[in-house]
Amino acid sequence: MKKCLFIDRDGTLILETDDFKIEKFDKLIFYPEVFYWLGKIVRELDYELVMVTNQDGLGTTDFPEKDFDEVQQFIIQTFEYEKIHFAEVLIDKSYPHQNLPTRKPGTGMLTKYFGADYDLPNSFVIGDRITDVLLAKNLGCKCFWLNDGRNLGATEIGNNNRETLQAYIATETRHWQKIYEHLKQL
Repeated sequence: MKKCLFIDRDGTLILETDDFKIEKFDKLIFYPEVFYWLGKIVRELDYELVMVTNQDGLGTTDFPEKDFDEVQQFIIQTFEYEKIHFAEVLIDKSYPHQNLPTRKPGTGMLTKYFGADYDLPNSFVIGDRITDVLLAKNLGCKCFWLNDGRNLGATEIGNNNRETLQAYIATETRHWQKIYEHLKQL
């Protein structure tokens, strides 16, 4: 059975912007040391990488897909140059108020990972929002929460509270090194 790392994009692989939209190259900054530590994970450990991201309103006039695609392709290509390959890239384009099952923390884009080929209890979500922690809960795994203190995604917490969610947080950190160290000990 395959173990997976379900990795968020904005705030996790690249730094989040104040407008929560990275559609221009001048807004693109890779997360500190992500290539080094994710590269070590890829070289030393056995996880399939899956990028899972919400991109509110992608494809609308406010967020044209063409602009996003150029930046996204550059991101993927840059990781590929560093020998970091994503088995799948899943992008939800909906808005939170639409409550679609494909939008994180929903698992609608991830149904194939509930099959017999995947080991979800030993897989992890890596993300910067509470919705990433909730995704881990919904998948039946744990989350590496790159919490920057802004409480991003808190409006989608629903009936959950911090104590409830703590059971799904493997490590709360701001550093990819801590993620690597945790995974290396398993």
